[in-house]
Amino acid sequence: MHAVILAGGRGVRLRPYTTAFPKPLVPIGDEYAILEVVLRQLRAAGFETVTIAIGHLGQLIRAYCGDGSQWGLSIHYWDEEVPLGTMGPIVANLDDVPEHFLVMNGDVLTDLDYASLLGGHVSSGAPITVSTYARTVKIDFGVLEIGGENADRIVAFREKPVESFSVSMGIYALSRETLRRYEPGQALGFDELVLDLLADGEALPRVHPFDGYWLDIGRPDDYDTANEEWEALRPKLLPDL
Repeated sequence: MHAVILAGGRGVRLRPYTTAFPKPLVPIGDEYAILEVVLRQLRAAGFETVTIAIGHLGQLIRAYCGDGSQWGLSIHYWDEEVPLGTMGPIVANLDDVPEHFLVMNGDVLTDLDYASLLGGHVSSGAPITVSTYARTVKIDFGVLEIGGENADRIVAFREKPVESFSVSMGIYALSRETLRRYEPGQALGFDELVLDLLADGEALPRVHPFDGYWLDIGRPDDYDTANEEWEALRPKLLPDL
C-alpha cells in the first residue's frame, strides 16, 4: 500500500508557528511532529511506501524524514517549484504511483483506519473515495429566505438554525486513471476534480464516513487544541507506543 502526503503548503493560517517550520513539522505535545504521527500511523496500518510532496521549507521535511527507514518506511519526495494544488503534484508524477493509493494532507490528526479506506475504495471501483466527517454549524442569527415577485419579500424564517454538513477530512483514496486526462504541470485542486466528475456524471465520487477523532490543524486555535489534548490523544493515535 502506498500513500502520498501533501506537505508543500506555506501554512499561512498557522502563523507565527510556521514562520520557521513547515506546518507538518510543528510539534505536538513537545514530542512528535504532526508528520511523524501520520507516518507512524501509516506504517502501523500496513503501508510500506510513502511519497511526500514538498515545497515551502521542504528541505526541512526532507532532513527530518530522510528515507523513512527509521519508521520502517521507504520515503520518496516530489519537489514543487510552484504550487500545484491538491491533485496537481500527483498528475505531474502519475507514473510514480501504483494503480490505487492514499492521498492525504500532512497536517491532519485522526484515528481513521487508512487501510480500510483504501481497501473499500479498491473494492468499490469508484474514481475517488473521500473520507468525510459530520459537522454541525450553529447560525447565531435569524435566517431569512427572500423571494416573491420582486425578490423583496420574506417567504420563510428560521431563528438561529443548526445546519449539518458532511465535510472532506483531507484524506482520499484515489485511482491513478482518474487523473490521466489532466495536463501535467498544471494546478489541479480537489474541488476541481470533484466538480469535473460530477459534471461527467458517469463515475461519481464515493464517500467513506467516519465518526472517530479528526482535527485539521489549520489555525492556531486548532494547534493549541491538539497540544492541550495530546496526553489523552496519544494512546488513541499511537496505540503501539
